[in-house]
Amino acid sequence: MGALIWLASYPKSGNTWLRSFLHHLLANPPAPLPPDELRKFCFADDARIFFDRAAGRATQGMPTAQIAALRPKAQALMAATAKQSVFVKTHSLLGEHHGKPLINEAVTAGALYVLRDPRDVAISGAHHYGLTLDGMIERLANKAAATGNTPQAAYTLQSSWSDHVTSWTRHRHPQLLVLRYEDMEQQPTATFATVARFLGLSPPAERLQRAIDFSSFKVARDLEQKHGFNERSQHADSFFRAGRSGQWREALTPAQVARIEADHGEVMKRFGYL
Repeated sequence: MGALIWLASYPKSGNTWLRSFLHHLLANPPAPLPPDELRKFCFADDARIFFDRAAGRATQGMPTAQIAALRPKAQALMAATAKQSVFVKTHSLLGEHHGKPLINEAVTAGALYVLRDPRDVAISGAHHYGLTLDGMIERLANKAAATGNTPQAAYTLQSSWSDHVTSWTRHRHPQLLVLRYEDMEQQPTATFATVARFLGLSPPAERLQRAIDFSSFKVARDLEQKHGFNERSQHADSFFRAGRSGQWREALTPAQVARIEADHGEVMKRFGYL
């Protein structure tokens, strides 16, 4: 039986970018892979198929407390599918829901956590969820924020942006690597080389650079336009929208910026956003 390596983030913070880089680094294809190929590379922690297997029956419509109780077994089933470690995408809080762990540490090998300036997350999230900017700013502060409860995805809890980031980063742990979206964008070679080293990999420079190039935002956006992407929200025309840091300076009003900084200033300061 293998173990799970979590690729964790609050929604719209760079999780797909990290997954794409790792997919291209490990597969080393001669050309960029369509975004939907990520499904073959990485599990999603809310994939209902594993909850159905854990329950021995269909779980759609099941109360959230029962889903929470099934989650540790569902994650153990994910680990059991591989002889070695397997990557799992998650937007879950690192904590408990209905008294049950959202992350099963007994089958965990490690985690990479990506965070992004919440002022930019507000813009990207509003686009993805079909919310107004003010509505997304409210969601960033909502301790009950959750996703899932669809035919494909089980209900899971994110909580607020600050709580989510703090839950994953409050303790220094040798099996945890914390990344900032902005460093992935502005210092890609150094940042992604750190990712490779964390995973015990020493790729040649040209292979590392090829994975960085093939997973770039422009390439991903072009591939989505050509092939589509199953993770695109029904509220949005595309999954890959802009991919640029600092958009909040033009898109948010002073009052909206002040609200985000008031809600999340302590954590923002910790990671250099204030």
